[in-house]
Amino acid sequence: MSVSPSPETLDAELARRLARLEAVESIKALKHRYFRACDAKDPKGFRDCFIASGSALDYGELGAFDADGMAAVFESIALKQVDGKHVILDMHHGLHPDITIIDDTTASGRWTLQFRQVNLVDKTETVSTGEYTDEYVIEDGAWKIATCRFDRIWSITRPIDDSCRVTQ
Repeated sequence: MSVSPSPETLDAELARRLARLEAVESIKALKHRYFRACDAKDPKGFRDCFIASGSALDYGELGAFDADGMAAVFESIALKQVDGKHVILDMHHGLHPDITIIDDTTASGRWTLQFRQVNLVDKTETVSTGEYTDEYVIEDGAWKIATCRFDRIWSITRPIDDSCRVTQ
């Protein structure tokens, strides 16, 4: 004969499971803020997604940085303008989140990225996909990205001819 768990045990188990679900949703929201900051050309919003110090970011061909270094690179690319208009236009779509809660303050995650970039200086459009592998920690009561690695799977770059109209 099996013994039924006590109401206290059930309550504790439900509270634990709910906390894990809330953590997963908080991490998803964090990564979505990251993608929106990239597309909105928001260096402060981008930087705020990472821990205050000690982060490790590896963006493959773009390079490896801490969060401050990557925010500076991001700002130099995203905010570049010619004749008052941005010359690099990005679109980040983060898909297939796979979040693992390790404990109350640490987690890991993988995301698939669909990326599109229009470069008005080079007159090119690049479409690519890749995988993010992240580690997250709680800092000042909120989930933040501690490490971030991006591995490109494939990419295609094609010219944009003069018949293409880009508005912004």
